[in-house]
Amino acid sequence: MDFLESNTVELKEIINNDFKKEIVAFANTNGGEIYVGVDNKGNVVGIDNIEKEMERISSMIRDGIKPDLIPFTSIEAINVDGKNVICVSVSRGGKIPYHLTDKGMKPSGVYVRHGVASIPASEEMIRDMIKQNDGTTFDKARSINQELTFEFAEKFFKKYGVPFAYENKRTLGLIDADGFYTNAALLLSDQCEHSIKCAIFSGVGKTRFQAREEFHGSILEQLEEAYRYIELSNRNPATIEGLQRVERLDYPKSAVREALLNAIVHRDYNYSGSIIVNIFEDRMEYVSIGGLVKGITMADIMHGVSQSRNMVIANIFYRLELIESYGTGIQRILESYEGLKQPMFKVEPASFVTVLPNRNYFCGIVSDHKPVMLSPNEARVLSLFSDEKQLISRKDVEEVLGTSSFPANKILRSLVIKGKIKMLGVGKSTRYVLIEDGE
Repeated sequence: MDFLESNTVELKEIINNDFKKEIVAFANTNGGEIYVGVDNKGNVVGIDNIEKEMERISSMIRDGIKPDLIPFTSIEAINVDGKNVICVSVSRGGKIPYHLTDKGMKPSGVYVRHGVASIPASEEMIRDMIKQNDGTTFDKARSINQELTFEFAEKFFKKYGVPFAYENKRTLGLIDADGFYTNAALLLSDQCEHSIKCAIFSGVGKTRFQAREEFHGSILEQLEEAYRYIELSNRNPATIEGLQRVERLDYPKSAVREALLNAIVHRDYNYSGSIIVNIFEDRMEYVSIGGLVKGITMADIMHGVSQSRNMVIANIFYRLELIESYGTGIQRILESYEGLKQPMFKVEPASFVTVLPNRNYFCGIVSDHKPVMLSPNEARVLSLFSDEKQLISRKDVEEVLGTSSFPANKILRSLVIKGKIKMLGVGKSTRYVLIEDGE
């Protein structure tokens, strides 16, 4: 019997540290056979304690490789020229990508066969294998990163009264049938790789840049922080109509909320780009990665037809009551502008853009105050204020910025000067309160 290494044959004189990699590579590619007791030149050297070595290989497959590969492998002893040789047959698995248990589903743990070598798979190759395996959408597919934490999500779910235990994660689609985290879990986790970028410009073009901020972490955290930041630029100018002083926000809060939710829930997370929010004097633009889902047109959307690209994420946001029902977000945006210059929706092959007009700009109302340029740290301090927390201290600022008392005091003084907060009390009892528009 002649032995020669190929893309489906591997020769091993002994069982070494690379043995599991070879099995994983065959399972992820086109299958193959590994002969133990044959050197890389094809010479049969044999194995002394064949039963012990066969048990060792079985243990490696059972405990060292995920998902379960036992149904796709066989281990048998053969006699070649009077010497004992082990033949390990590996079929292409039914749940690719297979990976080393201790390395996880990343390049250091996932291997493929290339010629006579077993090489690490790239992250792009791993994603492609996942899609080949089940053909599911991004949020239902298995996450490459399985070392996830949910510190923010747990607090968020608790605040909205939705259980978030292990079984709930399975029901919500964050854990698949084999016990692995899905990409939906990755998006909700503290390790989420995507972000939202917000930029503020003077005028109606991009030539005069004022400020910007980028939000990371769980998409739930990004939602909260981006919404707060956008609201800081939502001015509330006043006009006199008859004997009454009338105030109207530049942008309806419901439109801002729905545009941001649509961008997060419906974007294509197969791409690594960020959601972009551009704020101009006359409009806000929300740029979401990915065009419409295949088969859906803008006319369908206007008629209330909905086909979410990320059904797991959409269902979770529905359970959290962040969205009321599928396919109504665009309608609510339009209704909030009834009788005024209407929002625009631009569909491109790789993006979806929502444009919200500044109601006061197009009605000829001049704001009685200009938008104040804030540094990223000043915006983070203002984000501390909420319905539950209306007073903050210097210590709160030190904690959120991870800084000492001097820089914290400097930022607080700057916000006082800019008319964003005011100081109450003196000494150690000093607290700061947010100044509402119109005060």
